[in-house]
Amino acid sequence: MIAFLFPGQGAQTPGFLHRLGGEKPHPAIARTLDEASDVLGENVHMLDTADALASTVAVQVALVVAGVAAARALADVGIEPQAVAGLSVGAYGAAVVSGAIAFADALKLVRLRAQLMQDAWPRGYGMLAVLGLNETEIARAIADSGADAYIGNLNAPRQIVVSGSDDALARVRDIALSRGARKAERLCVSVPSHCVLLDDAARRLIEAASDVHIDAPRIAYVGNRGARVLRRADAIRDDLATNLRYPVRWHDSTIALAELGAMVFVEMPPGQTLTQLAAEALPDAAGIAMDASPVSTVAARVRAACRRTHD
Repeated sequence: MIAFLFPGQGAQTPGFLHRLGGEKPHPAIARTLDEASDVLGENVHMLDTADALASTVAVQVALVVAGVAAARALADVGIEPQAVAGLSVGAYGAAVVSGAIAFADALKLVRLRAQLMQDAWPRGYGMLAVLGLNETEIARAIADSGADAYIGNLNAPRQIVVSGSDDALARVRDIALSRGARKAERLCVSVPSHCVLLDDAARRLIEAASDVHIDAPRIAYVGNRGARVLRRADAIRDDLATNLRYPVRWHDSTIALAELGAMVFVEMPPGQTLTQLAAEALPDAAGIAMDASPVSTVAARVRAACRRTHD
């Protein structure tokens, strides 16, 4: 079984939309970028400049565009997933590919989501990735810091992301390193995602999502909050509208995909973080990060991996 993984904010780098599909991008990629530009009324090709990526709105929209474009290009050459999952805003790309939400509706919701997040905390906040401590140890470090910081992402048993103010994250970082963390560094994210600080934003997004048409997915969709397969339209609507407010249990989501039978994990652009996490969690599975590789090259690697996992 093939599972597509869709990355979240922090994976972006300048120019990543222009690198989609390599030097000669697949026509499906160009069509998807043009479609997104028409839906949003702006040229999405300009969203991946260094200046543009300072905006949470540009980052989140561009990530969803990249993921859907890559998935469509792979589908055109016969590579389609039987399951999907997306980290944070990546869930929107996963929902589009699962058939649960139209691309145009996902883009509009993501733009609103990002704007609400950006407006809630325009400066002085972000996220800190800590490697080498488990969830209990991170929770204790947060409590001992006395700061308003919160666990935001559980990417692996000992790779956990903390959300909060700059001051709070600095205090948690110092404590974590003093207690044996291998690394504690800020992510390229300027908002405190996946915590109570986004309560108001979540409420407004829930209201907006209530008017969006959602279908039951045609393939397995694993949600962010509970790391479970969601098969009902209302469950996916809730996951999309509220995942900005609750911790992302990404490691558990990866395990849920494996329990479904996924053995080949294909990471949509940009980056390869999710592939690396899958390799750590599931040593027997195959992980392929598309990033800037040509579609034909990725397709060949996926087919070869499928053959190996069937032997």
